[in-house]
Amino acid sequence: MSAVAMRISDIYYSIQGEGKLVGVPSAFVRTSGCNLHCTWCDTPYASWAPEGKDYEIDAVLEKLADFPTRHVVVTGGEPIIANGIEELTAALRRRGYHITIETAATVYKDVVYDLASLSPKLQNSTPWSVEQGRFADAHEENRINVDVIRRFIAAAPDFQLKIVVDEPSDLAEIDLLLNRIGDVKPENVLLMPQGVSEEEFQPKRRWLGEMCKQRGFRYCPRLHILLYGNARGT
Repeated sequence: MSAVAMRISDIYYSIQGEGKLVGVPSAFVRTSGCNLHCTWCDTPYASWAPEGKDYEIDAVLEKLADFPTRHVVVTGGEPIIANGIEELTAALRRRGYHITIETAATVYKDVVYDLASLSPKLQNSTPWSVEQGRFADAHEENRINVDVIRRFIAAAPDFQLKIVVDEPSDLAEIDLLLNRIGDVKPENVLLMPQGVSEEEFQPKRRWLGEMCKQRGFRYCPRLHILLYGNARGT
């Protein structure tokens, strides 16, 4: 039995709403705690005000066994900083799961995964106006780590760069980031509209779709929000 304890916000079964595996029924392990403070974060209970309870890895595996899927998504918060993340992903591999790791790619560890879902944060994420901007400088300094992004890409059986887009002007920043990373095929770049409701998505769909057509990127919907709303555990 593993004695490693992890702080977990949620373990649940849902439909993958984002990325290359959108629509696939998947189990989600959401770790609690994050090293960034995105102004539009839709899971503040795992980042801005992290909450949850401690699970030993065997308890996580036991809970996952109740779900009728072989796809597991390890997310957060920022799962790479979670205690026991290497042990958890290795245990998932031994159980034969397909593992997606969702990370902002600011910190690297030798975790085990099948799909690296890398989500570097643009300037639109910096919380200048939240809590008097007390986290803004640290967030701005740490939100992009090109060396870590490259390490994940080099080690990944498969990867996606999943980028939250708020305004058409974000495209210039995306182009600069991709030039810094180097050698990223457009089909591995997924652009996702910022928002947590149908009302927020609707005015962004057309111009974001055109942006994807211009560069050969993929448009990334947030299917779980369209299905369930911005509800915890979905």
